[in-house]
Amino acid sequence: MVEKGLCHPVRAGSLYLVFIGLCLCAAGAVFTLLMWRSYDRAAGQRDWREVRCTILDSRVDERQIGSDVKVEYAFSITYGYSLDGRAYTSDRFSLRGASWSSSIERSQRMVKKFPVGATKPCYVDPGEPSSSVLKLDSKAPGYSLWFPLIFIVGGVGVMIGAVRTDLRVRRSSGKVG
Repeated sequence: MVEKGLCHPVRAGSLYLVFIGLCLCAAGAVFTLLMWRSYDRAAGQRDWREVRCTILDSRVDERQIGSDVKVEYAFSITYGYSLDGRAYTSDRFSLRGASWSSSIERSQRMVKKFPVGATKPCYVDPGEPSSSVLKLDSKAPGYSLWFPLIFIVGGVGVMIGAVRTDLRVRRSSGKVG
């Protein structure tokens, strides 16, 4: 017999499982939101205007955060374009920014792909003509939304199972009518 005021072991287990289910749902919701935002931003870029731009500077940048850390390299670019009779410059390859790597070869390949003086297509935000990129973001996060949604569905399933088990035990002990 359980003393009055103490939580029954099955009830404690059910509450724990409900907490775990809530955590799974919260994690799934956060990642779903982040992936949706990435997809939505990339989908919105498909409305950006394509214009020709001229590469003004293309180089490999390097950094070393500390003496015990390897040198990292990143591709850096500056390009100019004209839109509606106004000249603009930008240094954004993509909205995500430059990625740093320990491989200098990767950045050197990009410098070769975007040599100074070359004319390439760039994409300009029609609402903010000073904002442009050379590479549009991928819409892949939208196609992967199913993955964090599994955590939400799993979390809801864990909570439903815990509550059903708790109710079944309470009914069998005569505490719930």
